Amino acid sequence: MGDKTTINTLVEGGSASAGPPLGPELGPLPADVGEVVQSINDKTSDFEGMEVPVDVTVDEETGEFEIEVGKPPTAALIKDLLGIESGSGEPNLNKVADMEFSQACKVARMKSTDLLGMDLRGCVKEVIGTAQSMGITVDGNEALEVQNAIDDGEYDEQLEQEDDIK
Repeated sequence: MGDKTTINTLVEGGSASAGPPLGPELGPLPADVGEVVQSINDKTSDFEGMEVPVDVTVDEETGEFEIEVGKPPTAALIKDLLGIESGSGEPNLNKVADMEFSQACKVARMKSTDLLGMDLRGCVKEVIGTAQSMGITVDGNEALEVQNAIDDGEYDEQLEQEDDIK
């Protein structure tokens, strides 16, 4: 096994290309640039339209590579998904947006490796808690009401339709 080179860069989710900034960095290394770019695009497709930190580690002898994708904070993902600039300064008094339950599931899948929840149910509850602190309702209801409804099984059918994330 040879020395390893790590390239740290920001790419737009799902839109990496062999051009700058990635291509010139990978060019002198023995890794297949097209394969690296395709792998990055596969791993960042959920972050379409967002700048995502990516670390590419290439073995200088074999050309084998590993890709590590960083994730924006949950609040940033929620803001981007809902198209809002910021959360509420007074989340208990002023609501700034409403999020659909399916959108909470999407954020939970995107952040699954960073969240403490053991399954989709737990991860969605964490995302909804973050939404609450930002002054965002879910399906027109307060976050605590939705979290209680999840516990009571009212969202079981929707949760079963979502992909298993852990």
